[in-house]
Amino acid sequence: MPEGRPLPQVASELWDLVVGYFKQETLDPFKQLLRFVAFGVVGAFLLGCGVILLSVSALRALQTETGDTFGGNWSWAPYAIVTAALLAGGGITWMARGRRGAAR
Repeated sequence: MPEGRPLPQVASELWDLVVGYFKQETLDPFKQLLRFVAFGVVGAFLLGCGVILLSVSALRALQTETGDTFGGNWSWAPYAIVTAALLAGGGITWMARGRRGAAR
């Protein structure tokens, strides 16, 4: 019978194989998932900042560019218009999200 390799060398190679397999099957996919989630969080934050800035600019435009239309007792109307626009945008986004999930 041919002589095999020494036991410490076999154990060392086995350990290297186990560590390599662990990295390949667990750590690498976890790192990719973490990167995907990080880009998603950053994108959601930037999108939220953009929506806030656009809604404030729309409110400001309604208050300044309409003259006396929203003066006196109608001073609440620009806030209601912007709130309705934000709710409509949120509803459209919610419906689009639901359709995509049902198509899977």
